[in-house]
Parts: sequence; structure tokens; C-alpha cells
Amino acid sequence: MKTLVAATLLALGGLLSQAALAADEHAGHMTMGKAASEAPLTDGVVKKVDRAAGKVTITHGPLINLAMPAMTMAFRVKEAAWMDQMKADAKIRFLAESINGSLTIVRFEAVK
Repeated sequence: MKTLVAATLLALGGLLSQAALAADEHAGHMTMGKAASEAPLTDGVVKKVDRAAGKVTITHGPLINLAMPAMTMAFRVKEAAWMDQMKADAKIRFLAESINGSLTIVRFEAVK
């Protein structure tokens, strides 16, 4: 009986060790592949600026870092002052991230 208990504990210890090693090997897989500063900017066209709501509606290409297809949608902006630089029908390039569950523009530049 002691041999059976010892063998079971030894096997269980081996399995737990392997699980810990496997978890460590894959620890970085759930993180984004690129830092926000390295992610590509996406082309977009401003459709509406809603200062009261703190949102900008943009028709945009695919958002690579968010695995999101091209579409038209509203975003929050990291800096409220950016809204003064965005006008309807203006072309921009931007980077959006999910911040506290809200899609937020964290970088943008006007296209001339």
C-alpha cells in the first residue's frame, strides 16, 4: 500500500512539474505581439466629432493590433484637445487600444 501511495505521489509531482513548465513556456502568448508605439497606424476618415460625448466617429481600415476589420465606429480619444484638430471628412492615421473596455485613440496624426 505504501508503494502505491508513493508511486501515485511521485507521478502527481511529475505531472505538476510538467504543467508548471508548460505554463511558463506559453506565458507570453496572451500579450500583444508589438508594443503600442510599434503598432502600425491605421488610415481613417473622420465622420463626426461629438465633443459632448467625448467621441469621434471614424471610417477606418483594419485595426491590426485589435484584430478588428475595417468599419465605421466611434472612439474615445486619449487627449481631449485632439478633438479640436479633427474635423468631419478629414483624413487621419491613428492607433486605437482598448482602455478599461473602451476603444480609445492613443495616437493620431492628420494626413495632408
